[in-house]
Amino acid sequence: MRQVVLDTETTGLEVQQGHRLVEIGAVEMIGRRPTGRHFHTYLNPERAIDEEASKVTGIKDEDLIDKPFFRDKVDEFLEFIKGAELIIHNAAFDVGFLDAELRMAGAQYGRIADHASVLDTLVMARTMYPGQRNSLDALCKRLGVDNTKRDLHGGLLDAQLLADVYVAMTSGQVGLDFVFDAGADNNASRVLDNIVITRRPIVLRASPEEAELHDKRLDALDKAVGGQSIWRRLESDTLH
Repeated sequence: MRQVVLDTETTGLEVQQGHRLVEIGAVEMIGRRPTGRHFHTYLNPERAIDEEASKVTGIKDEDLIDKPFFRDKVDEFLEFIKGAELIIHNAAFDVGFLDAELRMAGAQYGRIADHASVLDTLVMARTMYPGQRNSLDALCKRLGVDNTKRDLHGGLLDAQLLADVYVAMTSGQVGLDFVFDAGADNNASRVLDNIVITRRPIVLRASPEEAELHDKRLDALDKAVGGQSIWRRLESDTLH
């Protein structure tokens, strides 16, 4: 499956108040592994950035004066996400801004839902970790993903971090999809498709290199929770 992990930065929080995109970052994964392909651009939003938004992103108005408009990058962007499953944290926010930009670029571009499906990792996290903080930073800490280079928000950096978070969240997950319906009004909705098993699955044994990476991931999880993580306990129970 081809997936594109995506993040955006904006001039402010409310698309209904005319706020615009200033950055899009997206990384490609195939078979849950990064391919090295990515899409990244800063955008001239044709308006001022709110002071609070600028503090969060580190992006200033003068940084964007010579950057392309969304309409200049729309074809390249849509080609990159075409047919993929978009993985987005708080998808309603990003998709709302992207749909608004597509409308301004021209009716022929439609909506994000016309080009790709969307999976919302915030919906996943709230289901998996109810009552806990589920920001990207909180998930990085919980799952042992190194985000020490993240002093400010940035579209491409956040997309790369989210890719690691998504892989950690879905390790061992089979047949369960938390899907954002871009056609719904403002709210993300979850859809659990019917699971039909037509034959016994083929079991692929981990290579020594993969087993070593698995152990390192469990070590990181143990460190993050300050003890033995649930994955380590499950593994111990299986071996005894």
